[in-house]
Amino acid sequence: AEAEEDCHSDLVRTDDNERSGEANLQAELQMFRAQWMFELAPGVSSSGLEPLPCRASSRGPAVKSVDARGKQEIAKEEKAKELFLKAVEEEQNGALYEAIKFYRLAMQLVPDIEFKITYTRTPDGDGVVKRCVEDNKEDDKMADLLSDFQQQLTLQESSVKLCQPEVDVSQTHISVLPMEVLMYIFRWVVSSDLDLRSLEQLSLVCRGFYICARDPEIWHQVCLKIWGRSCNKLVPYASWREMFLERPRVRFDGVYISKTKYIRQGEQSLDGFYRAWHQVEYYRYLRFFPDGQVMMLTTPEDPQSIVPRLRTKNTRTDAILLGHYRLSQETDNQTKVFAVIMKKKEEKPIDYHKYRYFRRVPVQETDHSFHVGLQLCSSGRQRFNKLVWVHHSCHITYKSTGETAVTAFDIDKMYTPLFFARVKSFTAFSEKPL
Repeated sequence: AEAEEDCHSDLVRTDDNERSGEANLQAELQMFRAQWMFELAPGVSSSGLEPLPCRASSRGPAVKSVDARGKQEIAKEEKAKELFLKAVEEEQNGALYEAIKFYRLAMQLVPDIEFKITYTRTPDGDGVVKRCVEDNKEDDKMADLLSDFQQQLTLQESSVKLCQPEVDVSQTHISVLPMEVLMYIFRWVVSSDLDLRSLEQLSLVCRGFYICARDPEIWHQVCLKIWGRSCNKLVPYASWREMFLERPRVRFDGVYISKTKYIRQGEQSLDGFYRAWHQVEYYRYLRFFPDGQVMMLTTPEDPQSIVPRLRTKNTRTDAILLGHYRLSQETDNQTKVFAVIMKKKEEKPIDYHKYRYFRRVPVQETDHSFHVGLQLCSSGRQRFNKLVWVHHSCHITYKSTGETAVTAFDIDKMYTPLFFARVKSFTAFSEKPL
């Protein structure tokens, strides 16, 4: 009872000092620890009391009193351990007032409690040490979760399938399908559009689906689709999935968009009193496909009306430019995207009646193509979501002579970077599996 009254008085005094600053509190905590270590004596027991000598021939009430006293000391030590671990937790969380309070309570019960704690196991309370040990185990398990799931399924009975129904169903469950059929379904999930986001979501269903979604063959084919023959070697990556996540690449589940504004001078008024100024605003859109094709569109229309038209390459928008692109790893360790695009060719019937009574003046036929160079970057938390202009030129080829005239454009403030925007509808439908 006296110990509890002392504890209560210390709590009151601690609460009265809660308005002191953080620096004073740190100093007080250090002084308290130093005084505590100084007062500890090597010959003092955990309770601070000397053991009472007794003769071997003593029996009866004296033995019972010693046993009762031993149980009290054990309970007191357990309580002190719990208070000390609670103080450690509060100190790590930055609550120094609470830490000092629990340190004092633990010291009053058992002065040398710090040397009696084993940091690998703690009481049932939320001990910090126990949490740290469990967190380390969880990190190790997450780092090699695939092998852990595979080991769990291997240790089970051979009759157990890759996945089991959570509740009894009357219809045929997907777990009845053989592994080959399941893997074919997973390839449809990835599809030819490389929808790896849906594959990751599918892996959250169960342990069996997680193993199927980490199949190296799927990720190897994905890397071949993106980088071609240049990804035959896995080094320096640990897996094909890691190569897909870490190696710079363009993204296919959305569109890259840039918005440009500038001020244009208008015509002078009739009375010559003022001249109008116009603010011009337009967008550039770039959509990449896994098969190496790319679409480009420059228009004043906003993304809400344009993005749905870019879902397929067979769009009816006349201003669309189609072409091919390739990724290039430069010597400066920068990944660039080079594309050659041109306007879609439309076959128009020749109107012979229009020039029936007039001599037709021959017009030189030309082909226009645009060469684009972009640097692939990452910004913010997203990866590979930014394209910076490095080159833009127009090539005009005359069919009659075969000559090509090249006009290079200056990359100025009009060429704003393109930022990636994910579009869910682009991967909502698939035409063929991976």
